[in-house]
Amino acid sequence: MRRVRLNQRTMPLRNVFPTAIVADDERAMRQQLRARLSEAWPDLRIVAEAKNGLQAVEAVRVHSPHVVFLDIRMPGVSGIEAAKAIAQLERDENESLPAIVFVTAYDSYAIAAFEQGAVDYVLKPAEVERLAKTVIRLRDRLATDEPSAANLQGILHALGAHVTGRAPRYIEFVQASVGATVHVIAVSDVLFFASDEKYTRVQTARTEALIRKPIKDLVDELDPYRFWQIHRSTIVNAGAIAAAERDERGRLSVRLRDHSETLPVSRAFAGLFRGM
Repeated sequence: MRRVRLNQRTMPLRNVFPTAIVADDERAMRQQLRARLSEAWPDLRIVAEAKNGLQAVEAVRVHSPHVVFLDIRMPGVSGIEAAKAIAQLERDENESLPAIVFVTAYDSYAIAAFEQGAVDYVLKPAEVERLAKTVIRLRDRLATDEPSAANLQGILHALGAHVTGRAPRYIEFVQASVGATVHVIAVSDVLFFASDEKYTRVQTARTEALIRKPIKDLVDELDPYRFWQIHRSTIVNAGAIAAAERDERGRLSVRLRDHSETLPVSRAFAGLFRGM
């Protein structure tokens, strides 16, 4: 008999206990956070621990938690890099990203981006009172089944700039193939990028071309406030969007200003269009 694995993040929260992963390179910090969370959120189940970013990404892939608590400073892959990788994990169309909570000893990272709702932060050592505020936000988000990280990429770019001390630089041109000819295309002219088997399709109002760079790499090279990832296989120029529409089955898609094609929006990124 075939076994079907139910992903708990696609199920109503009232039917399951909320689950979390704790990632920190210091065992004492993981133990302390677990203890404080047991006071602030007794129903929460810690399903795995990780001592570095790579372990955290793998734990998310295996356990599909509701929440991930990530230390920002970890050896090798940082918490911010791990969060980017988590956002790119394969998941079902109706599956939301986990909520991300960064745990840090550096209050300089507690910038305005944290307050935009996609992520939260907790300063070390984690205090029950501060965790209680985070728990309220997380409960509200999970209860409404709201995608937790629709604007995660933009926030992670902002945080990455604070960690490195450098403002992020984004590509302005791509070299794309049209048949046997290579064209230099200004990124500002691109309506959308879409995965096309081994290539990525570059669509402008007049031209369709191909590049070899995958969507998961392009996400880090494009300005996230101008180019929105709306699906794991699609990035759209926000300025090219005419409208976001739902069909009779509730599936969301975007209609473009200068192109007849409509682009599907996965549930994980539907929050981008909440105000449209």
